[in-house]
Amino acid sequence: MSTILVTGGTGNLGALVVARLRAAGHEVRALSRHSREHPVDLMDGRGLDAAMAGAEVVVHCASNPRGGDDVAAGHLIGAARRAGTVTNVVSISIVGVDVVPLGYYEVKHAVERMLLESGLGVTILRTTQFHDLVAMITDAVAKVPVVPVPLPKGVRVQPVSVAEVADRMAELAVPTPAGRVPDMGGPEVRTLVELGRAYLEATGRKRRVFALPLAGRAYAGFLRGGNLAPQNAVGKVTFADFLAERA
Repeated sequence: MSTILVTGGTGNLGALVVARLRAAGHEVRALSRHSREHPVDLMDGRGLDAAMAGAEVVVHCASNPRGGDDVAAGHLIGAARRAGTVTNVVSISIVGVDVVPLGYYEVKHAVERMLLESGLGVTILRTTQFHDLVAMITDAVAKVPVVPVPLPKGVRVQPVSVAEVADRMAELAVPTPAGRVPDMGGPEVRTLVELGRAYLEATGRKRRVFALPLAGRAYAGFLRGGNLAPQNAVGKVTFADFLAERA
């Protein structure tokens, strides 16, 4: 069995990946800033060399929508090179990072390029948005004291189960790298407005939702469907399933 390092090992995706890998018998080092066993700050690299020592596979789940993912990736790549034992860096990414000009997406695309040009063995999985993200977006706009709740007009999403993504990431966490693997999308494409309505109803909030037209290049990218992968709708868990499970 391999020694596997998981960044963001206590996060939404990372914790599930850690659990699956440990259940399969691997030695897993779950990294986070608050970990007792492997306290690591990817933003400055503190503790990373010690945690990386002897690791064969790295599963990179850590991310920060506020920025800095490229800085973190630079530290991770440097530590993996210095360790000399890492044969595969498995990284999660997002469908559309190369076609939707959103700042966060552009940084994620830069991270992909950094990994592919690092000289390390690399596996990159792009997925569509998690079900949780749809819920988070709806919760955020529902806090605004506007009735009805505004959600972006015409934006479609293809949410996927984070548990299914964790299954796939654990499958890819092997010593042999696979490069850019096929994208992973959820089972259905729906508008964000439709899903927002379903989420509010499921959580007992009787608020109407209206479609708010926006502007800008990023919005246009979403309207074109750059964030979708209908040809890779391999996920099984629908948004309705997600809501039923939360209930």
